[in-house]
Amino acid sequence: MVRQVRQAGTAALILVTALYAGAVAAHGKVSLEEDNCVRRIGDSMVHLSAYQPQFEPSAQYCTEIPKSGDTYLVVDLVDLALRDMPIGMRVIKGTSETDDETVTYLRPSIHPDGVIKGETSLDQGLYTVIIIAEGQPPLRYQYPLRVQMINYAHIFRTAVGPLIALLVLTLLGYKLMKSKRMQRWRASRRS
Repeated sequence: MVRQVRQAGTAALILVTALYAGAVAAHGKVSLEEDNCVRRIGDSMVHLSAYQPQFEPSAQYCTEIPKSGDTYLVVDLVDLALRDMPIGMRVIKGTSETDDETVTYLRPSIHPDGVIKGETSLDQGLYTVIIIAEGQPPLRYQYPLRVQMINYAHIFRTAVGPLIALLVLTLLGYKLMKSKRMQRWRASRRS
């Protein structure tokens, strides 16, 4: 019986580890095609990174910014053709460009090094980063930002693995307690 419990525990531990490992993956080592911080229009690509060094010096964020406060926004112009055209950036509070206030505005200019850097102070809430390239045709990239907001989808994805493992362990425990061998063992302990 001890061997069965040990095997069930080992199986549950392996199950939890296998299901929970995917939730630990971060923004770091993915290709540009799979990166959710990359926006593409035709052959042109840009990549957004947000930093808050006052809280975590080495952390890099994309659209989920954990705390309100000073935030450095860095846009990498992946496509070399974008480096020769004027590109500007706006950060607006909210999701509608016409109704919401502009928090930060960087006038369009040429960026030969391929990097647009901006600093802004973001309070809790929703923001939109708009990157406009004044080429022919003009290009427009948008990033929704969530600052210091609970991401329920991420919490759900993170909790699914442990919940499934808990359900499997509960089922195994129930089956074990209802087995004839366990019932005989409990009866022998009572007498």
